[in-house]
Amino acid sequence: APSDFLPYAPLGQILLRHTVGLSDPLTEDEIAEEAWLDDGLPQSLEASIRAYGLTHFKIKVSGEAGRDVARLRSIAAVVEQACTGYAFTLDANEQVRSVEQFRAFWETLRRDPTLTAFLDHLLFVEQPLHREVALDEEVGRTLMDWRERPPIIIDESDATLDSLPTALERGYAGTSHKNCKGVFKGIANACLIAHRARQNPGQPLILSAEDLTNVGPVALLQDLAVVATLGIPHAERNGQHYFRGASMLPDDLQQRLLARHGDLYRRHERGFATLDVQGGEIKVGSLVQAPFGVAFDPEPSRFTPLAAWEFDSLAGRSDSAY
Repeated sequence: APSDFLPYAPLGQILLRHTVGLSDPLTEDEIAEEAWLDDGLPQSLEASIRAYGLTHFKIKVSGEAGRDVARLRSIAAVVEQACTGYAFTLDANEQVRSVEQFRAFWETLRRDPTLTAFLDHLLFVEQPLHREVALDEEVGRTLMDWRERPPIIIDESDATLDSLPTALERGYAGTSHKNCKGVFKGIANACLIAHRARQNPGQPLILSAEDLTNVGPVALLQDLAVVATLGIPHAERNGQHYFRGASMLPDDLQQRLLARHGDLYRRHERGFATLDVQGGEIKVGSLVQAPFGVAFDPEPSRFTPLAAWEFDSLAGRSDSAY
């Protein structure tokens, strides 16, 4: 039964794994004057670490070794100066078509002496191979032959109920959870990984939590409730990174969000509700105590139905309502 494998109680807090996109500014000096957002939230990696106390990161790579080595050197310089006890993942976003191609890329990174200490903090690599080939038998044989490979998980390839068992057979370390893949599928995957871990205590097995830029008042809360229930200690959260909190919601709905989920949200100095990230983590106690993660009725009838919504309706919206 799931209760035989899942944690006895959900987590009360989750470490935030902050996205570092391919074009995200690393320092404030990199932001051109005309590109400043002035939205009250940190814009650079450096400022985000300072504001949120971040320790965990998800770093996007392009698969082009020369470009990525230079980028990782710059990221390492910022992170190593600002953080202690940090950890990170690499997201290769299906950039290669063969294990040999990814292995050449990985070994280029490992040969760079300026990245040696930084790469020791790597947790895993996410989906470097394209989904069309990632679970092929030949890929699995080549992956298993590569004894010194880093832990690699699937993400986009996790499309069916047997994707994770197949991936584990092929030499992958695990998969990612997203609610869009199915909550009960995530529970089954968590149970399988826990079962395998009991059978092979020394084997690296991973169920990660990745984001699709989730925001409140429903999707983010429900996703975090599942992550906490599955016992995943850190999760990529880029809703706090690329969106101005819950500022797009009506003021009274933001107030209810703050009243019912005041551990997860805080009122920003400029008045809108935003994630309360302290010491690099977010509190989720109110979510796991609420039915389906949401402790109030968001009244969906107040919003424009998807079938009637048009992108042009955003024209003329003020900066205070994203």
